[in-house]
Amino acid sequence: MFTDLSQLKDKKILVVGLGKTGVALCKFLHEHQAQVTVTDHKSKPELANQLEQMGDLPIKFDLGGHAPKTFLAQDLVILSPGIPSNLKIFEYARSQGIKITGEFEFASQFVKEPIIALTGTNGKTTTARLVDQMLRESGVRTWVGGSMGLPFVEYLRLPEKAQIVVAEVSSYMLESVDTFSPQNIVFMNLAENHLDRYRSMEDYVNAKRRVFRNTNQATTSILNADDNAVVELARDPAVQRGRIFYFSRKPQLEPQIMNIGGAVNIGKEIRVRTGPEIENFDISGMLMRGRHAIENLMAAMLAAREHGATHEGIQKTINAFRGLQHRLEYVRKVGGVQFFNDSKATNVHAVLRGLDSFEENVILIAGGKDTNASFEALRNPVRRKVKTLILYGEAKERINRDLGDFSETFLIGTFEEAVLIAYQKSRIADTVLLSPGCPATDMFDSYEERGDYFKEIVRKFN
Repeated sequence: MFTDLSQLKDKKILVVGLGKTGVALCKFLHEHQAQVTVTDHKSKPELANQLEQMGDLPIKFDLGGHAPKTFLAQDLVILSPGIPSNLKIFEYARSQGIKITGEFEFASQFVKEPIIALTGTNGKTTTARLVDQMLRESGVRTWVGGSMGLPFVEYLRLPEKAQIVVAEVSSYMLESVDTFSPQNIVFMNLAENHLDRYRSMEDYVNAKRRVFRNTNQATTSILNADDNAVVELARDPAVQRGRIFYFSRKPQLEPQIMNIGGAVNIGKEIRVRTGPEIENFDISGMLMRGRHAIENLMAAMLAAREHGATHEGIQKTINAFRGLQHRLEYVRKVGGVQFFNDSKATNVHAVLRGLDSFEENVILIAGGKDTNASFEALRNPVRRKVKTLILYGEAKERINRDLGDFSETFLIGTFEEAVLIAYQKSRIADTVLLSPGCPATDMFDSYEERGDYFKEIVRKFN
């Protein structure tokens, strides 16, 4: 597309979507003297905050819809990640010879430093932060961005570049990938998700597998050997073009994995091999909660070791990293009842990971935006571990149909009532777990806002 930033000068470029990424894109493109236009289906009043951030930049706006003539006047159209790439207006523009790409694909072509691309359904953000801390503790300069952090284009605006770029890559970002070729690909897991955007699980998987589109002999893929869907992906010839490291929580896989390279959890140790020697790391002092935290650790260790992380830097991170907010975050203990905020669990697979961290006596708060997902995969863990199920939001009826027969269940009108009922139903030694299994956007702006409100309510309990 472009080989040099100087080629952006005087190019007519349309930015679709004026969210956080769109604002960053506009600023970057203006800095490189492109002729920028922005289109968004929202109106000017709805975008007041974003427009204020734009200041007096000489940018044209086409708001309240997407006019075909606006698209046809461009040299390039760049989509923000939240914009589905298959809208009819885009199909029409492509048919007229207009080049359309995504922000991530556009920005990545200008990044010269090695990129570690982390993808999967769950665990990306935590693993990205672990990689970052392990490398920083080892004296390696890093930058982290992508789906849950800074827009990727922000890296290009930095005056001083990193040694390693850590990119958290969602399926939305991968839809438009064409030339993207990371040095490392970390694939955490693969489960049903985003079915409000994709017509089927197959479409979602096909978006994810695009991360392997340009693998070569210099690519190292780091894959979850315990996830059958990921193992199936590994059979793709594109993956086989490069080197593969597996990570596993199953000790019986140690001989196989250590033979080719990877990481295995055995008791209170993680054994890692990325070169001739096998290294042992002690996880008895790790602060993160949940068995899936060990998966995140192993994936991060393999990626960080590839780029110079020291044994000391990795071990120091294992001992100090407390996890991120809204991910099995311990809130407090009230009257012998523990409260955990897992608001980031916005799909069924994430709830499974959360419930896997507890043995019994769980009061589960679930619900939120209805994305047409099935909750049947939760039946066994709900039957075994959940004493009371509290449902709220758009998806409460759907969840009740799938799970209501397997636990005492209440359908509640508001989120605050759901938390209060959970507390009223709790007894000493119970655990109240907010692990919604749905996006928050039926009632909140984000999962962060939902989690913060949960913590605010719980901190008022006596």
